[in-house]
Amino acid sequence: MKITVRSPGSATVINAIATGFGSAFGIGLDIKCIAKSTADSITCSNDVGVDNGLMELCAEKVFRHYGIDKDEFGVDIKTQSSLPMASGLSSSSASSNAIVKAVSSIISEEFDFKPLGDLEVINMAIDASLDAGVTITGSFDDATASYFGGVVVTDNRNREFIIKEKMDEHQILVYMPDFYSKSGDSNPERMKLLSPLVETAFGFAKQKDYFKALNLNGLIYSATLGFDSTIAVDALQAGAIASGLSGTGSSFVAVVDDNSIDDVKEIWRKYEGRVIETKVDNEGCVLI
Repeated sequence: MKITVRSPGSATVINAIATGFGSAFGIGLDIKCIAKSTADSITCSNDVGVDNGLMELCAEKVFRHYGIDKDEFGVDIKTQSSLPMASGLSSSSASSNAIVKAVSSIISEEFDFKPLGDLEVINMAIDASLDAGVTITGSFDDATASYFGGVVVTDNRNREFIIKEKMDEHQILVYMPDFYSKSGDSNPERMKLLSPLVETAFGFAKQKDYFKALNLNGLIYSATLGFDSTIAVDALQAGAIASGLSGTGSSFVAVVDDNSIDDVKEIWRKYEGRVIETKVDNEGCVLI
């Protein structure tokens, strides 16, 4: 049996590290997981050259959930990504969601077990990411924006939704500099110093003023993490609806329309790196 699952990344509205409350929305860049049943063992590979540890943890958690012995049944997992790794665009969440959903779908079909529910997939994927050390908060906001698409506002500590809804399908630009920044390597204590300001930004998100929240959050975390906030301000000056740092960097996102997209691309070309065009994703994690 062979199953393919597509899971999108997400962009940050509010980074949850400072306060435990976050917000994110799905974007069109994604990770595809191709999983195939085999006679035994778990084998993993990817097209971006990253360590396979997270992939293996995700699969092993599914096997343990169903009580499957990998000496008696196996799965071969490959991922293909259009989502930049270690860039603040939820690549770990997208990968974990896709792998858990794909492996659980194969096992439930092969053995006639009850498929995992949506939140079971998400929580298992988050637990694997925490075990792998690729997230600080568990990233319930990133994981659910990736899994369901649209925009979410969340209590990450308790893994609860405050808001979950579709989002207007705005065009999105991503500025990707020539370096990476792993969220698991960030200093949470430094980020918590500015938690009162992040709480103000989160207030905008709870009122569904997502773009004002994104702008303010981006400025706060850029200052805390040492990124150049001029990148976001340049995008706003060029007509972007909103712009800010995504996750703990290194990417910046800009929400744009037909009138501003070319001007934002042009102003971002003065920075070393690349600019990627995508859009809001409302589809989420799906079998394809």
